[in-house]
Amino acid sequence: MSAIDEGIVREYFEQNGFLVRQARKYQVQSRRKHAEEEIDLMVFNPAWRRGARKPDFFLFSNELPFVQKAVVAVKGWHTGVFSPTMLKSSPEIFSFLEQNVLKEAERFFPAEATDDAGGSLTKILVLPSLPTAEPFRSQSVELLKARGVDAIVSFRAMLLDLLDKVEVNQNYSKSDTLQVMRILKNYDLVKETQLDLLPDRVARKAKP
Repeated sequence: MSAIDEGIVREYFEQNGFLVRQARKYQVQSRRKHAEEEIDLMVFNPAWRRGARKPDFFLFSNELPFVQKAVVAVKGWHTGVFSPTMLKSSPEIFSFLEQNVLKEAERFFPAEATDDAGGSLTKILVLPSLPTAEPFRSQSVELLKARGVDAIVSFRAMLLDLLDKVEVNQNYSKSDTLQVMRILKNYDLVKETQLDLLPDRVARKAKP
């Protein structure tokens, strides 16, 4: 996971009212990861209300209020599609779902958020895209659910949401991610892209 990928995900959750924590600041390459090293980000929603329903599998910003706490795995493989074949041949995608990893994640959240009355830990996978054609799209969704993924969010959805929130007349000096988006919007470099993609996002939000 690159710092850019993490920055996009972090900003997305923070802009939607979440507290975000990174479990580690280093990259593991020459050995098997420990449980806490399988966690990319943990997010906590202080505005979550007890008794709220579970979020939908496709996690757009209008579903985020139903997430109380979550462990987030970020797979910034931007040139790939998470097809059934890829999911079956890439077990590392699901490493964050191992029981020892989830147990480790729980200790990072407030005690009152881990009792029986609190919301359950949501397992979120951030990915570039799923197949658009059937039956491959449905097969990918079923494989993800069968392995224990509770929700997915695409980089496209996050970027659209952030672009909507970024104001050209604001100086985002404390966030390189938002500042770059602001500059692109200021020079109309993303204007057409936003107009092309926005109807698709609205249509997805409107699905029951």
